[in-house]
Amino acid sequence: MKINKNTSLPLDKFIEFALYDKDTGYYMKKNPFGAEGDFITAPNITRLFSEIIAIWIITFWKSIGSPKKFNILELGAGNGEMMKVIISTLKNFPECFNNCKFLIHEKSTFLKKQQHKNLKLENVIWKNDIKKLNSYPTIFLANEFFDALPIKQFFKKNKGWVERFVNLEKSDQAKFEEQFIDIKKIEKELNFEISKDQKIIEYSPSSFEYLKDICSIINRNNGGLLIVDYGYLNSKMHETLQAINKHKYSNVLEDIGQSDITYNINFNIFKKYIDQFDDLNSIFSNQKKFLTRMGIIQRAEIVSENIPFSKKSDLFYRIRRLIDEKQMGELFKVMLIKKTSNEFKTGFESD
Repeated sequence: MKINKNTSLPLDKFIEFALYDKDTGYYMKKNPFGAEGDFITAPNITRLFSEIIAIWIITFWKSIGSPKKFNILELGAGNGEMMKVIISTLKNFPECFNNCKFLIHEKSTFLKKQQHKNLKLENVIWKNDIKKLNSYPTIFLANEFFDALPIKQFFKKNKGWVERFVNLEKSDQAKFEEQFIDIKKIEKELNFEISKDQKIIEYSPSSFEYLKDICSIINRNNGGLLIVDYGYLNSKMHETLQAINKHKYSNVLEDIGQSDITYNINFNIFKKYIDQFDDLNSIFSNQKKFLTRMGIIQRAEIVSENIPFSKKSDLFYRIRRLIDEKQMGELFKVMLIKKTSNEFKTGFESD
């Protein structure tokens, strides 16, 4: 994207530029993961996270009739670590593994190279366009995918609604601006009311595009979408836009292209969007409940039986990061979108 002088971009177009510009975009030129990067995701904290996802895949695969041919498609696969462990785990279950095609959808050319390197020994296919899938049932995985998609922000004023823009006339002095908009026109495009009882609106147009395409595929071919991401379930939206640089919060308008820009997903909006599809529904949990119900603590105890105390302590420290309510356990939510006729609830059982 070329940024001209006097350019004022809607917030989502600015984030798209900051994260995905082919020359200067944050995700297009560096590895953001790990201690040397800007943040650490669950698959890089401990491989047990990905093992648990693999076990969940097997149970869900059985719930859709154990199809002889099916896809596992990961959206935004990071450095490829989760897919690598999933494949390794599923090899222990040949009746599932031998029926599966492994696919990755990745926007970042830099991260694609990382994934190819990490998965060079595995039979993985990269898909640029998820709409061009085969007709097999597909299990979509989205771990910290949707939070990296550009968002729009709207604020309610006395005279109506304004949309947030970013003025880039001076590239080293970017600033926020506001422009009045017709919120009803936007709601007509979305096909549902988004402004009722709200003072702030945050949503990602590209998230809804992905959800639309994925829901159509699930409707047509069967399967499901498992989302693991940080966010909240309240019907009332609030501002959550933030930038991360070297594991610390930074200014969204500074170090453009050097910081990750993200937000907390309002899962209630996702649910409202899914409710438009008569044959689909969604169920929720938080990461703590999901992982513990799937047996991550028992798995850690088995793995740690014959390892030194220091390694055992480190393993349970990592597990605690994933499930502690003050860390990732409550902040991260887990959402499953599936066919209404499928009563599957593994990992999502009520207390």
